[in-house]
Amino acid sequence: MKPLRRRLLAEAICLTVIFPGTALAPWAALAQTGRPQPPAAGADAEAKNQTATQTAANAATGNATQAVTEAPELNLGVARALDAMLERARSLIGTRYRTGGNSPETGFDCSGFAGYLYRDILGFHLPRSAHEIWKFGKSVERNELRPGDLVFYNTLKRPYSHVGIYLGDNRFIHSPTTGGRVNIVEMEQRYWATRWNGAKRVVP
Repeated sequence: MKPLRRRLLAEAICLTVIFPGTALAPWAALAQTGRPQPPAAGADAEAKNQTATQTAANAATGNATQAVTEAPELNLGVARALDAMLERARSLIGTRYRTGGNSPETGFDCSGFAGYLYRDILGFHLPRSAHEIWKFGKSVERNELRPGDLVFYNTLKRPYSHVGIYLGDNRFIHSPTTGGRVNIVEMEQRYWATRWNGAKRVVP
């Protein structure tokens, strides 16, 4: 028997005597003497699993970060909330106009329509009139419009007397006027193009 093996065996026997009734494996004996020990059974597999899990987590984080980077002005959660609001807005097409109305059951006027969607879907409480809503949020140029922004028009011979919600592609949805119903219109139509007042972004 080689000297090193004899010494290790002797140490194992010694420890077994010191701790009677305890069956110490040779590697456990080495651990008790302060010498390095190999990983416990299954530790390699566990380490590999942890590495794989961490890699997957890093990849997921990287994907989310990339998505946010691609749209730096729009948080992912906000984007989903805006999508939900616009989907709900489209589902209300055909709802009748009613002065002072602010729910699908009563009907909507223009500010009631915008207020209902911002309140019930996004949790933003807007003022009751289009003119008062204009005082809130950040002004945005027409070429910077983002779906969900509020668009304002002069329809009653006074600025900011009408409000709608921008959908994208130069279209907005609104509750128009007495006798009308919620619908989508093209911003390039002459009537709307000549009455444009501006746009506001309420959602950061």
